[in-house]
Amino acid sequence: QVQLVESGGGLVQPGGSLRLSCAASGFTFSNSWMNWFRQAPGKAREWVAGISTSGGTTTYADSVKGRFTISRDNVKNMVFLQMNSLKSDDTAMYYCTTNIGREVWGQGTQVTVSS
Repeated sequence: QVQLVESGGGLVQPGGSLRLSCAASGFTFSNSWMNWFRQAPGKAREWVAGISTSGGTTTYADSVKGRFTISRDNVKNMVFLQMNSLKSDDTAMYYCTTNIGREVWGQGTQVTVSS
């Protein structure tokens, strides 16, 4: 069964940090480019970051560049999103996703940035 399971979300104050994790199963993770997306209430889903199969190439949305870092562990079949200097605008449901001939999405993990 192909599955992505996110974790690590929560409530954090502005300026704080969180590390999101995504556990993958049911497909060849090391062959799959991985992405993080997010969706805030009332807003369209937004791509946040992507990482190549080896982890050697990473890309970021301008809104998170310099604050977020995507990484992966191809032994543990996991992808991570380290989020620093969080702002209220980062409040959203965060999803990891991949395309294995069809799109696969996790259930999401909620990040709330508020004082």
